[in-house]
Amino acid sequence: MTDAVHQRIADIVNSNDVVLFMKGTPLFPQCGFSSRAIAILDHLGVGYETVDVLQDQLIRQGIKGFSDWPTIPQLYVKGEFVGGSDIMMEMYEAGELQQLMSEQGVAPAN
Repeated sequence: MTDAVHQRIADIVNSNDVVLFMKGTPLFPQCGFSSRAIAILDHLGVGYETVDVLQDQLIRQGIKGFSDWPTIPQLYVKGEFVGGSDIMMEMYEAGELQQLMSEQGVAPAN
């Protein structure tokens, strides 16, 4: 991964309270895991941004190195990597994802 790609990803992660790197868009997710991640975020009612990795191969490959996590989607909250859709689901079911959003002061969706 080039420094420029790393910096682009860092800028995205650090300029949004909640950002999901996913395949597709919230209205048209392109894989089941991305769809599940969006459903969880929507159910939490928090504001979030998404990045469609299918639109940018440099971001698609770079995000894996950035987080040292091999799969997409990837969730970041307040600049910190949380995990993929399986981890999101486990945290959601345990009430931990809601708690994380609250502790981090993530604003509700508009």
